[in-house]
Amino acid sequence: MRWHMLADPAGMKQVMLDRLANYPKSEIMKRMLRPAIGNSLFNAEGADWKWQRQAVAPVFTHRNVMALAPAMTATAERTCERLKGCGRAELVSQMMTATFDVICDVALSGREHFDSETFAQAIVGYFRTAGRASLLDFLGFPAWFPRPGELLAASSVHTMHSMVAAAIEARRKQAASPADDLLAHMLEAQDPETGQRMSPEELVFNMQFFIVAGHETTALALSWALYLLANAPEEQDKARAQARGVLGGRPAGPADLAALPLVRQVLEEAMRLYPPVGLLARRVVAQDELCGRLMQPNDILFLPIWALHRHQLLWERPDEFLPARFDAATGAPRHKYQYLPFGAGPRVCVGADFAMMQAQILLATLLQQIRFQPSTPSPHPVMMMTVRPEPGVFLTISAA
Repeated sequence: MRWHMLADPAGMKQVMLDRLANYPKSEIMKRMLRPAIGNSLFNAEGADWKWQRQAVAPVFTHRNVMALAPAMTATAERTCERLKGCGRAELVSQMMTATFDVICDVALSGREHFDSETFAQAIVGYFRTAGRASLLDFLGFPAWFPRPGELLAASSVHTMHSMVAAAIEARRKQAASPADDLLAHMLEAQDPETGQRMSPEELVFNMQFFIVAGHETTALALSWALYLLANAPEEQDKARAQARGVLGGRPAGPADLAALPLVRQVLEEAMRLYPPVGLLARRVVAQDELCGRLMQPNDILFLPIWALHRHQLLWERPDEFLPARFDAATGAPRHKYQYLPFGAGPRVCVGADFAMMQAQILLATLLQQIRFQPSTPSPHPVMMMTVRPEPGVFLTISAA
C-alpha cells in the first residue's frame, strides 16, 4: 500500500473534477463515518450518490435558503441576548446551540425529539472514538476487522440514531404534513433508474449526516472566527463598525449581507486558517499521473486541506489572520482549487450557501452588540473529522 499527500491546486482540480471517477473516497474515510452515516450521501459513490444528491438538492435552493432566513435572524437575536450577561463563555457550545436550532428547522421543521446538549455530547464522543483513523488502517487490516474506536462509539451512535429515528417515526404517523423540509424530500426521493426509495435505515443515516454536518461545521467556523477576532481587536472593530453602520441596532437579515463584506471576509479567513474539514482521503482506481508522480491502483491519496490553506508557496504570510486577503477588489488572485472550505467539483457541499448565510447573520448580529476578548485557556486545533478547538474557545464578553 502506497500513501501520497497532495497540496497542489491543479492536482486538487484533477482529483475533484477532471478525473473524479478515478479518485473515489478511500475506505479509511468511509470506515470512520460508516457507523454513524452508513452509505448516505457523503459516503455514497456513482449512481447511488447521484440520486441521493438529487433528492436533497431542492432543500438548499436559493429560494428555500432565503425562506429560512427569518429563523436564522431569530436565532442570532436569541444568541446575542443569551451571551450578553455571561461575562465569560465557551463559544463552541454556544454556537452549537445556535446552529442546531436552525438545522433542525431545515431538516425536520422543528426539534421536538432532540435534546441539543445530549446530541452534541454524542457527536463529540463519536469523533473522539470512531471518527479518527486507526493504526489498523495504516497497517492494512481489512475493513471487517473491528477497530477499538467503533466499539467505543456504540453508545454515541445509539444516542444520535434514536433521536433521529424518533423524529422520522413521528412524521410517518402524521396523516398529512405540509412540511417542505429535508425529511419530506427524502421520504419522497426515488432512484429514477430503479424506482428504489430510501429504506428506514438509509433515512436515519442521511438525516443523521445532514443534522451533524449542517450545524457542527458552521458552529466551528463561527467559534474560530470569534477567537481570531478576539485576538485581533483592530479587525474586530472594523467589522463591528461596518455592522453598526448597516444594521443600526437590529439583527442581521439576508438583505444586509451584500453590505457587510468585512463579516464575510472574516469568516472566509477563519475557514482558511481552520478549515471545518482539515483532511480528506481518496483511493486511486486506475493508473494516472498526478503532479508528475505515478499513481497506481489502490494507492491512498490524502488531501490535507489544512496544509493547502497554509501553503507558503500559495499564500502571502499564510499563518497570519488577514481577512483583507479575501477582498474581491484588492486581494491577491488565487487558483479556484487553492481554497476549499466546502470542497469543490460535483461533490461540493450542497449546503454551502445555507451555511455561509447563517454564519454571516450570526456573526454580524453578535459583533454589533458584543465585544470579544481573549481568555484562558487558549484553544489548540485537534484534527478529528473536523478541526475542533480543544478544550474550547473561552472568551471574555462585554457590551460593545
